[in-house]
Amino acid sequence: MAALTKVAGASTLLAVLWVGVCSAVCVEVPSETEAVQGSRMKLLCISCMKREEVSANTVVEWFYRTEGEEVDDLIYIYENEKQPILPPTRFSGRLMWNGSKDMQDVSISVHNISLNDSGTYTCKVNRTFDFDIHHHTVITSTMIHLTVVKEAGEDFTSVISEIMMYILLVFLTLWLLIEMVYCYRKVSKAEEATQENATDYLAIPSENKENCAVPVEE
Repeated sequence: MAALTKVAGASTLLAVLWVGVCSAVCVEVPSETEAVQGSRMKLLCISCMKREEVSANTVVEWFYRTEGEEVDDLIYIYENEKQPILPPTRFSGRLMWNGSKDMQDVSISVHNISLNDSGTYTCKVNRTFDFDIHHHTVITSTMIHLTVVKEAGEDFTSVISEIMMYILLVFLTLWLLIEMVYCYRKVSKAEEATQENATDYLAIPSENKENCAVPVEE
């Protein structure tokens, strides 16, 4: 899960950067669907505005539905940088706004998440645009099926990464051994050739060695 968490975290950071910095671009990225018990879980919800130059009143509502239930319970409301007071729920004191000021990233965070928090979370965005003549309302919903586990398990991506690392180490080791053997044989052949030349020179009679001398011109 660690590798997926890093990848998802990088994707989340990229999306936030696009939403918060680039005023003309917004990227909708899906949220993570698995959390570890006792950790802080960000429920990512990005609702891009098609026409950012038009002012809009945005109301964000988060709902939760337990596995096997059919009714969604309202657990969080956020409107124009304000959070209305809601009746006490199982999430009271554990929910925090984690969105952007332009109300395109409307995510929330769940602190100290427990196994009982597994279920379906729905992010509902009600956006009313103020035009000169009329008002136009757009409603979008995003569902997140969250599973809470006791411990972070090793995911498939990390296993593949470890396997590729070991394969690379084995390949580099074999390549180094092959290079060492090649260099050893090359040096050995050079030494053998030198010894053969020396042996042939010693085997030449002394009179022949004198004849081999190069004459010096006067």
